[in-house]
Amino acid sequence: MNLKSANDEADIAYAAVRSGSARLHERAQSALAGGVTHDQRIQNPFPIMVARADGARKWDVDGNEYVDYTMGHGALILGHSHPLPVQAVQAQLGLGTHYGAGHELEIRWAEQIKALVPSIKKVRFHSSGTEATHMAMRLARAVTSRDRIVKFQGHFHGWHDYATVGVEEPYDIPTSNGVPEATRSTITALPTDLDRVRDELEAGDVAAVIVEPSGAGWGAVPIESSFVKSLRELTVEHDTLLILDEVVTGFRMSPGGFQVRAGITPDLTTMAKIVAGGLPGGVVGGRAEIMDYLEKRGDPEWDRGGRVSHPGTYNGNPLSAAAGVAVLEHIADGAVHRQINSLGERLRQELQSVFDRHDVGALVYGETSYWHLSLTGAPVKGGLAGPAGVALQRALIAEGVHIISGGGFVSAAHTEDDIDQTADAFDRAIRAVASEGLLG
Repeated sequence: MNLKSANDEADIAYAAVRSGSARLHERAQSALAGGVTHDQRIQNPFPIMVARADGARKWDVDGNEYVDYTMGHGALILGHSHPLPVQAVQAQLGLGTHYGAGHELEIRWAEQIKALVPSIKKVRFHSSGTEATHMAMRLARAVTSRDRIVKFQGHFHGWHDYATVGVEEPYDIPTSNGVPEATRSTITALPTDLDRVRDELEAGDVAAVIVEPSGAGWGAVPIESSFVKSLRELTVEHDTLLILDEVVTGFRMSPGGFQVRAGITPDLTTMAKIVAGGLPGGVVGGRAEIMDYLEKRGDPEWDRGGRVSHPGTYNGNPLSAAAGVAVLEHIADGAVHRQINSLGERLRQELQSVFDRHDVGALVYGETSYWHLSLTGAPVKGGLAGPAGVALQRALIAEGVHIISGGGFVSAAHTEDDIDQTADAFDRAIRAVASEGLLG
């Protein structure tokens, strides 16, 4: 079969039952920059447009049903429209959506986070994970009076200026235009090499080391917990702060995140996604003496020159607080984690069996309740990059499975039947991509 005609036929078949999504995408292109609101939602020949979601499923505007593994970019540990956060938010809606003042729910939210993550003594709320990592870096610089931050190649810490360095290969090119070189020069991106880290810390100008503790791209390129433990030792030795970016791993790898599971105590932790129960929200938390840099003391010299400023219209928003409290209280005993981790392991095994049966040479891997795919046969970011990967993602959508970044997240709403259906869908999708001449 001619490769071009095979791709054309697949696109035509994809579009034939998604005319509503096609129309909305065309409309979006005239109103939304790039036609999307998030880079990861770009999809060829066009993205699906979702009308509703419930449990482990969602439905597009054309009525097509999908087993969903995007799970709100990892935020929905209980699945879509779970009654606990829904009822909590509905109750709060009638009481107010924005007080412009403090409230008890934000205190309960902070107390619940502290109870689950022992390294966190005080917190500040934000609207996103990007804001949280930005604030963590600012706090580290204030506390240490040093400017430089060390991060690791491939690790993602949001989209603020400092976070654009060393994210995608080639690592010497930032992921975004518009970032001053002077800003980029304060960030050093290293391979995961402890000797290199030691060399940089010995220079004495590093405020903090920030790391995705499960590895680059929420574990797409895994690192051992022993590496993170060694980072803890090195940063202590050189009076440098350790920031664990648990935006994805927080409350997912265990009720206390990666750090409780691995027994590591960072100086600062950043979290988002699950922390706000699926609504917008982020957190920086850590040692009290660091977090106290955010306090006003009535001393003009401190308040204008010493403290770290932190406004933010939606910080600790009552709706996010209501959802966050409801979800964190529900998952605190670990029962949800035992359930989703077991399903995650079974899903990885089933999908690997499908690939092996077709002799594709692909790899399915991950930890706890998340998983990644790599058509290269080795752990790598962008494991579904290239024509075959693009075709496989399109074929999976056609078969009723929606993934994110070449992988996905299992929620408490997923069932054994969902796993079976997903494995069957993968089997059909691989056959379809092979028929296009894109797999060996």
